[in-house]
Formats: sequence, C-alpha cells, structure tokens
Amino acid sequence: MEYGLLGLLVLIANIYAIIKIVQSGASTGAKILWILGILIFPVVGFIVWLLAGPRGSGQLA
Repeated sequence: MEYGLLGLLVLIANIYAIIKIVQSGASTGAKILWILGILIFPVVGFIVWLLAGPRGSGQLA
C-alpha cells in the first residue's frame, strides 16, 4: 500500500511539472527536453526541474 501511495504522489508531481512546463515561455526544444527528462527519470527529473526549471530570468528579484 505504501508504494502505491508513493507512486501516486510521484505521478501527481510529474503531471504538475509537465503542465507548468507546457505553460512556460521557454522554447519548444527546451520544453521537449524537460518533459522527456521527467518522463524518463520521474523522481530525479522532477527534482532537477524543481531546482532549475521554474526559476526563469524574469523571476529574479
């Protein structure tokens, strides 16, 4: 049961990341690479995206 819940949380996090990637202003190539990274490496890809992806040059204060 624990692995099912953990898998569901990973799935929800990955879907959230993919939606945010598609809505971003990044180039199409960058979007494709981010999405492929998340699909191929679900946990690691999400963590890398969380650390590097959402922060764009326009969000620096």
